[in-house]
Amino acid sequence: MRRRSRELTAADVRKVARLARLALPEDQIEEHRVRLAAVLGYVERLGELDLTGVEPLAHVGEEAHRLRADVPGPALPTEALMAMAPDTMPPFVRIPKVLGDGGGA
Repeated sequence: MRRRSRELTAADVRKVARLARLALPEDQIEEHRVRLAAVLGYVERLGELDLTGVEPLAHVGEEAHRLRADVPGPALPTEALMAMAPDTMPPFVRIPKVLGDGGGA
């Protein structure tokens, strides 16, 4: 049975953009609403497929992943990292808060 989803609103698009930390200009909201609605509609169509008897795919090929030893390799010099980082507190790199009031999901 097909479940009809509700209409995607401009507020939904703004919320998704905020959660993804994307600066989305107001004049592009409608364009992105249409695109996001198309993607979600396609996902809904995939959900309608009858997958009875279809085994989950674990590997595309015949070979499983070959694991290598977890050995540290060359590291970026601290000075180079500090020069590239947008915000630092040497010897640390500051990153935006993503939990609590940081705006994350």
